[in-house]
Amino acid sequence: MKVFISIIVPCYNQAQFLDEALQSVLAQTYTNWECIIVNDGSPDNTEEIALAWCYKYKRFKYIKTKNKGVSHARNTGIESAIGEYILPLDADDKIGAQYLELAIEAFKTDDSLKVVYCEAEKFGDEIGYWNLEPYSFKKLCHRNVIFCTALFKKRDWIFVGGYDESMYLGWEDWDFWISILKNGGTVKRLSYIGFYYRIKKESRSKNLNKNTEEKIYKYLSLKHVEVLLNQFGSFHKLKNEIEIINYRYSKSLKSRKFAINIFCKNFFGIYMFKNFR
Repeated sequence: MKVFISIIVPCYNQAQFLDEALQSVLAQTYTNWECIIVNDGSPDNTEEIALAWCYKYKRFKYIKTKNKGVSHARNTGIESAIGEYILPLDADDKIGAQYLELAIEAFKTDDSLKVVYCEAEKFGDEIGYWNLEPYSFKKLCHRNVIFCTALFKKRDWIFVGGYDESMYLGWEDWDFWISILKNGGTVKRLSYIGFYYRIKKESRSKNLNKNTEEKIYKYLSLKHVEVLLNQFGSFHKLKNEIEIINYRYSKSLKSRKFAINIFCKNFFGIYMFKNFR
């Protein structure tokens, strides 16, 4: 019996791109799926477009909520999903036709898998192959190396309590991956370009400023403190490592400045750096 997949498409002010996203779902070679479109209180014509798809194709379903952010929208869709596996897809992105088929094959051959994703390309205002870093859990704890449109099991979503709805500012997918992988499990990246990430002049990620990023970093550091300590060591150890790096850099910088001074004095008769004669 074929396993069932639920594709969750949250949409807020992305109605102009929604048709493309849903068309990429319809084109899947793997056919045992449902697609749940979650209107996150969008003031545009998301509802009109979503309902048109639902009337035409029974595998598409529609939910409307108040605007509470992408985490809430995804959680709402997953709560009503009947699939054993979940694939989030933002309304302005697309997936390759074989993505579901290849991902399910991977899950079937490896019971330890918790997340399956793929290679990716950018399109829109920027075009080209998205050169992603290879996954390791240590890298994931340092920065996000898995995009949001990756397949996982609904039972793992239940176990961690879903996406963190307090992270309405962004990076909720990074937090989610850490949450479901911190107690073990493996990750596979398919050798297949199956995700197309739209680059736009304006987006939620581009609108994050340094202060907001710092707030999110602090929140994640506190939430996953035990995991981060296991991966990177104590704060005292990190502080010592930073001090050693700074000392070595300072020593190297002084040596370079001294060498430049000797060169300039011999050839030009001047010192470039007063304190390094």
